[in-house]
Amino acid sequence: MSSENVHPFIAAQLNYLVTHFPLSIKIEQMWSGSKYYPGTLDRFTLAIPYCLDFLKWDIIFDAESPFSAPDVIFGPEDETFNLFLLMDGDGEGYLKSPKNCFSDWNSKDPTRLMILVQQLRDQYKSYQNRRVGEVDDDRLKFEVGTMLPREGIEMHTVSGVEKPEEVKFAIPLMDMDINKMVPGCPWRLPQKIYLQVIYPVGKKVVSTPSAPRVKLFSTSELKALFLIEDVKLPVWVDGMCMAEYLPHLEESLAKQVSEAVISIDVRRQFIEALAVVFGRPLEADSVFCRRATFLACSGVFTFMVHFLISTQFPRQHPILILQSSQHFNSQGAPIKSHHLVDYPWSPRWEPSLMAARIFEYLVDEALNFKRYCNEVHLQH
Repeated sequence: MSSENVHPFIAAQLNYLVTHFPLSIKIEQMWSGSKYYPGTLDRFTLAIPYCLDFLKWDIIFDAESPFSAPDVIFGPEDETFNLFLLMDGDGEGYLKSPKNCFSDWNSKDPTRLMILVQQLRDQYKSYQNRRVGEVDDDRLKFEVGTMLPREGIEMHTVSGVEKPEEVKFAIPLMDMDINKMVPGCPWRLPQKIYLQVIYPVGKKVVSTPSAPRVKLFSTSELKALFLIEDVKLPVWVDGMCMAEYLPHLEESLAKQVSEAVISIDVRRQFIEALAVVFGRPLEADSVFCRRATFLACSGVFTFMVHFLISTQFPRQHPILILQSSQHFNSQGAPIKSHHLVDYPWSPRWEPSLMAARIFEYLVDEALNFKRYCNEVHLQH
């Protein structure tokens, strides 16, 4: 976050929050609320991850009194959360109460805002747990009772004028440290996979309740290793409960994640085989082995070959993009080819044969690309 136009003490609080919060929190909006310092930013909208969605809370500092504790304005859909905080004890002697954080505010301690937000989020989780517990639905009460022993579950009630009441669950899956499984892992935060489960609220008990809506989510950085979209969820059998559904899903996911880690070495072997025929790469993704760029030439025509390698390699062949080192468009950018995928390929070939067949293909394709570059260049 840029500290320009933000008081140093406030900027320190925000920077520490974004850098050290255990979840990927974001500052969505910044504006000024000061009558006397209209250019000084002292109000901020935070997007705080919760239950696979975001809580949008406004943090209101005072540019005219930057040493004071901020106010917090919750979203319009959480008006009763304010009442929950007031009724949930007076916080005396309870060090983790947000009230203590406000009363003991120290603007010189950059950790205070992060502690406050974390405590409020914890309280919000308790608030939602209480709301779900008050829902008049026998099936939900049973599901909550069987899932409570699992750690990290978050739940959220959803209701509106134009849609029926629902309860959402975010269930962390697999007790695996995915970060440690990837050598040279660049991720700052732990990578997780979640199952979202959405139950419609119904007061009547039926003999075979319908299956809830289920969907997998993951932390955004995990896509470099493993695509959640490629996972086929198990079928929800009539009469099944979540405690029965989860073990089969977790077993399948654990196997697929382990295979995804192994596939890094498969992609690495392919890139090493390319280096034998193309020479040392100009650059390559050394952690996930998803990208590599080589320098090639056809006579005096010099160009680069970009390899984009998917997580489904070798079942899915790489995308090739050629980029001229000598031709530029009217904006001064190097001319590139379209995505090239129509070349000889078999996932059963050895990496050395894959690389050799691509090299043979590019001998002819380089001439086509050179003609294309000259045509584009002449048009401009």
